[in-house]
Amino acid sequence: MKTFTATPSDIDKKWILIDAEGVVLGRLASIVAMRLRGKHKPSFTPHMDMGDNVIIINADKIQLTGNKREKPNYWHTGHPGGIKSRTNAEILEGKHPERVVIQAVKRMLPGGVLSRQQMTNLRVYASADHPHEAQSPEVLDVKAMNKKNTRSA
Repeated sequence: MKTFTATPSDIDKKWILIDAEGVVLGRLASIVAMRLRGKHKPSFTPHMDMGDNVIIINADKIQLTGNKREKPNYWHTGHPGGIKSRTNAEILEGKHPERVVIQAVKRMLPGGVLSRQQMTNLRVYASADHPHEAQSPEVLDVKAMNKKNTRSA
């Protein structure tokens, strides 16, 4: 028996819609990262972009456990002494709350060219509106998968 390796003609990409309201960030990010890579498919091939297109809505209503809301996120401007930080709470209450979800998913993928390509299949929106109705996405209920996936505010 030979090992199956997917070719571009074998790849079948679906559109998946996930409502992030009340869902724990890390649990959501790990499910989304698995879907983006395509590891949920029996035809998974590590060197191919065979994951689904994922739409996440209500990213501003995501939940964080423990003191992670007050944990700072650091970045560097590229200039000497240019290290900056902002807490997760400041980002979630700011102009682009979807960046917390994007960064969490990005950090759950292996670093490389393929992962950057797979990140283009992720669309995150802070509100319940999204412009992808024409793709008729399937709803994936992350809350119902496991009771630990949700947390009340």
